[in-house]
Amino acid sequence: MDLIIRNETERDFRAVENLVREAFWNVYRPGCLEHYVLHVLRDDPAFVKELDFVMERNGELIGQNIFVKTHIDADDGRRVEVLTMGPIGITPALKRQGYGKKLLDYSLEKAREMGFCAVLFEGNIGFYGKSGFDYARNFGIRYHDLEAGEDDSFFLCKELIPGALSDVTGVYQTPAGYYVDPDDAELFDATFPKKEKLKLPGQLFD
Repeated sequence: MDLIIRNETERDFRAVENLVREAFWNVYRPGCLEHYVLHVLRDDPAFVKELDFVMERNGELIGQNIFVKTHIDADDGRRVEVLTMGPIGITPALKRQGYGKKLLDYSLEKAREMGFCAVLFEGNIGFYGKSGFDYARNFGIRYHDLEAGEDDSFFLCKELIPGALSDVTGVYQTPAGYYVDPDDAELFDATFPKKEKLKLPGQLFD
């Protein structure tokens, strides 16, 4: 089996957006926004092009991951630069076969090599814990719009440089590029083949 992880190129854009659409369709909401989020983020100044990856198996696109620069507003007044991540996706037919972890671990190592100190994002500890992520609360980092006492188990952190956040407590800020207009996303989605939106148990949004 020929498995390759490489940087995304412009000729990949549409195929990658379609892969993300397939990976996230009806997962967190009826339909999805993630393929439009990716489309928008590529032109965001915070987007890290060197950490924009695709995975191919036997020449076929099967996965992707991206990183975006953001920061922690530290309690002592500092602005601590970190990364956030995603969407990260694997084509549905190949999920839960280890490809996602291979892509994740590779891309985290590349981020470390570039000198980034930590990655914070929203995810499932059951999967991401296998690659060294922990609850961000254990690093003293709080999610920006979450009230004290609310469930923060979705908010994860991994130090790429051990001890990088040992003297940091503060509030993480989600990059503005992730907050897309649902109406714009709907127009963008209409350029893809029609798929049925379904309201399913476990979805987070209507």
